[in-house]
Amino acid sequence: MIFKDRIDAGQKLADKLQEYKNKKGTIILALPRGGVVVGFEIAKKLNLPLDLVVTRKIGAPNNDEYAIGAITESGEGIFDQQAISLLGVTKEYLDKKISEEMKEAMRRLKEYRVGRQPLNLKNKTIIIVDDGLATGLTMRAGIKSVKKQKVKEIIVAVPVAARDSLEIVKKEADRVIYLDAPSYFGAVGSYYENFNQTTDEEVLDLMRKSKV
Repeated sequence: MIFKDRIDAGQKLADKLQEYKNKKGTIILALPRGGVVVGFEIAKKLNLPLDLVVTRKIGAPNNDEYAIGAITESGEGIFDQQAISLLGVTKEYLDKKISEEMKEAMRRLKEYRVGRQPLNLKNKTIIIVDDGLATGLTMRAGIKSVKKQKVKEIIVAVPVAARDSLEIVKKEADRVIYLDAPSYFGAVGSYYENFNQTTDEEVLDLMRKSKV
C-alpha cells in the first residue's frame, strides 16, 4: 500500500479506528514530528483530543540513521543490545547520546505544546500514533513512557509496519492497528509518494488547531 502523504495515511488509518469516534476518555498521542501529521488527521476525524509523546532515537556511531535504541523524555531507554554489541558501542557514547537526546526531547515538548499543559492520561484509553513502524524502538519507548502514567489501555496505530517489529510491539501494547505489513519492509518513506520531513512550524500549526 502506497500513501500520497501523511495526511492521506492519517485519514485512511482513522477509518480503521471508527469505534473510538467521540469516545470519552480516549486521547491520541502522536510521536513528533511526522506522527503529528498522521495523529492530527485521526484526532480530527474521530473528534478526539491530541497530545504528544516525545521519544528520541539513539543512532549508531558514524550512522545516526541506524537506530540502536530510543529514549523517553525522562531518559529511560529501549536498546538493541545485539546491535550495540556487534558495533562495539561504548557506555561513554551511549551516555553522551542519551544526554543530548533528552535535551532535544524536552525542547520539543516545551515548544510543541504551545503553552498547553500535558493531558492527564490516568485511566484513559491512549492511541499512540506514528507515520510508520520500522525498528519499533521509538514506539516502544513511547509505550514505556505512557505505561508509567497508569493508563487504562494502550493502542498503537500506524499506517505501515515491519512485521518483526509489529510482533514485538503487539506484546507491549494492548492492541495494534495498522493498514499494511509487507513481507519485505525497507524504509517507512518508501510507502509514501511524498515523505518530506515535517518541520517544527508544521507541528506547531497542527497543535494549535487540535482539540484539547
